Amino acid sequence: MTPPPGWRWPNFMPQEMACRHCGETYYWPDFMDRLQAARDQVGRPFRVLSAHRCSLHNARIGGAPRSQHLRLAVDIALHGHDARSLYRALRQTGFTGFGFYNTFIHADLGPLRRWFGNNSARKEWHNWLD
Repeated sequence: MTPPPGWRWPNFMPQEMACRHCGETYYWPDFMDRLQAARDQVGRPFRVLSAHRCSLHNARIGGAPRSQHLRLAVDIALHGHDARSLYRALRQTGFTGFGFYNTFIHADLGPLRRWFGNNSARKEWHNWLD
């Protein structure tokens, strides 16, 4: 697929950032600039598991009622990545909200916060967080 005119993020396609349920998009250049910068810093492809979600999709999958995914957030698969390096690149490029899971990391530009998907993820990530 070819990105639309003006799409300036070479490692991401609009479709992968859109709602998986309906294709709704949320255009946020600052977010995408930061995501591309993190990708450039890591030097490896990002597999985006979830980005924007329409409110119906978010509710159906049990997302938080005020989820950052309702605007734009990203869940990136950890497979093929050094989790610590991925987290550091996201943090250094300005992401502020982080969810740590066993198989992926959530990043957004919402309030400064972090959480763990479960106790196993907490144990796995604890040693890498500063």
